Amino acid sequence: MNDNQRIGLADIIKGIAVLLMIQVHVMELFATQDLYESTQGSISLFLGGIPAAPIFMLLMGYFLAFSKKSTSEMALRGVRLFLGGLLLNIGLNLHLLYKIVFENWAFNPLHSVLGADILTLAGLSLVCFAMIKKILTNKYYLYFGLAATIALLSQFTQPNQFEDHSLRYVLAFLVGGTSWSYFPLIPWLSFPLLGFGCKLMNDKFDLDAAAKKWWSKIIFVILLCVLAFTIDFSNSISNNLAEYYHFKFLFFLWSVAFIIVWIYALYFIEKRAEKTMIVHFLQFLGKNVTSVYVFQWLIIGNLATVLYKSQSFGQWAIWVLVITISASALAYFWVKFRIKKDAQRI
Repeated sequence: MNDNQRIGLADIIKGIAVLLMIQVHVMELFATQDLYESTQGSISLFLGGIPAAPIFMLLMGYFLAFSKKSTSEMALRGVRLFLGGLLLNIGLNLHLLYKIVFENWAFNPLHSVLGADILTLAGLSLVCFAMIKKILTNKYYLYFGLAATIALLSQFTQPNQFEDHSLRYVLAFLVGGTSWSYFPLIPWLSFPLLGFGCKLMNDKFDLDAAAKKWWSKIIFVILLCVLAFTIDFSNSISNNLAEYYHFKFLFFLWSVAFIIVWIYALYFIEKRAEKTMIVHFLQFLGKNVTSVYVFQWLIIGNLATVLYKSQSFGQWAIWVLVITISASALAYFWVKFRIKKDAQRI
């Protein structure tokens, strides 16, 4: 597989990840409590778990290994992304902030504005990588080991242990421990570290060629069986958002096994469906995943104050479709706008 094919597969995987994020965000915020706790809700939460944010962060780390940016350039990009995440927090909560200020809703606005979400995580991860790349050599096993260590550190934190701490708004981004910490650096930095290590490992062993070997299919079947027999364990965590956002080491190992199976399966599916319309759509979403992610949150977040916990399964499905189409269309026009602006500068 050449580089273009590999990037095409990565775009498909990211495209699927952002679709799964959209449906789970709608489930979390729009669905009635009965639907949320139903079988459909459980499936939605599972699909919005490992195949979504962990995959996205892993691929971020994978492509960071291609980067030729200097330490300062990478750190500055991370700071900008972190600040962009805070701006998104304000944007998606504009309606809520209006209700707090003008209608006296009893809600702490800092919990919304300073929420530790995936864009702030990505920004902090870039800052960390700017330092880590200066320290570690290009040995894949060092990145794997550091990823495991970061995941292990989460054993020492609990979901709500820092709710009243004087440094709670800082700790929320670093180690979690608050109800507004969704993607703290520890343990989520483990996934971009894993992705970075995978790129280095691929350079050394050619994982594309290994995927075509007979023994890789045996590993796939073994992992699939292990996952099937232990899925209740993963499901119990995916269905408990506080535990999912502050996952422990055993869940990290389960996630790694799932990601191997997930990517291995998509690797062969993509080869057989690479020219279909759905694949082209997924690749578009993957190439523009940040734009799609931002637009879907701006829509979902501001609608949530009106539709919170009120939608049936049919309504949930309609909203998922409408928001997916809307966010995709807005991303498309945003890309066209940027291309036009870039052309005018030439």
